[in-house]
Amino acid sequence: MPQKFAIVPAVDVLDGRAVRLLRGDYDSIEVDAGDPLALVRQAVATSPPLVHVVALGAARDGGAPVDLARAVSDAAAPVPVQLGGGVRSVADAVALAEAGISRVIVGTAAFGSIPLRDFVDALGERLVVSIDVAGGIVRTAGWLESSELTTSEALTRCSEAGVLHIVCTAIDRDGARGGPDLDLLREVRATFAGTILAAGGIRDTADVDAVRALGIDGVVVGRAWLDGTLEL
Repeated sequence: MPQKFAIVPAVDVLDGRAVRLLRGDYDSIEVDAGDPLALVRQAVATSPPLVHVVALGAARDGGAPVDLARAVSDAAAPVPVQLGGGVRSVADAVALAEAGISRVIVGTAAFGSIPLRDFVDALGERLVVSIDVAGGIVRTAGWLESSELTTSEALTRCSEAGVLHIVCTAIDRDGARGGPDLDLLREVRATFAGTILAAGGIRDTADVDAVRALGIDGVVVGRAWLDGTLEL
């Protein structure tokens, strides 16, 4: 991740389409942006530090989306891709890295029975742990299940395992255009010393400035980018 503050475009993929959900509800597609590879190329044209891609169906159901990983890596080149969804084992994570993904996002499996250190050992600085929070609790499996870990507990687990990068999403703000959860981000910054990307609720440059003022390293932007309220 570059040292300067990063504004990262997000492409969420469901059933072969680029979509934006409201608060992670699979039945609430707020935006259908069409071909995800075309959207990746549109993002790359703005020269972002990386492109953030989530395979929503895989996140819910499991199964590393290797074919999607190869396709988006090719579409984004030479811009690196950060991709998640479906990782349930170290082998899944390695398969995505071998498919060309520069940063592999691990959420569900990071807080299951597999030691988080195993993912760190396999991926090193290419690992990104997804901290997806609703009501103070980290959600998994496409945000449909509870890890039963508080935000602080999940962050402590990341720190103890040697995780260098996280992306933190405020689920109740995601796609809702209500602004970022600054209290959550304040807690995350106070607890985790590594690189933090914030997601959920980012609307405009004022929100970006508010997040940056907390010492966060960057924002992931989906709805605001597609709506045109925030230029990349």
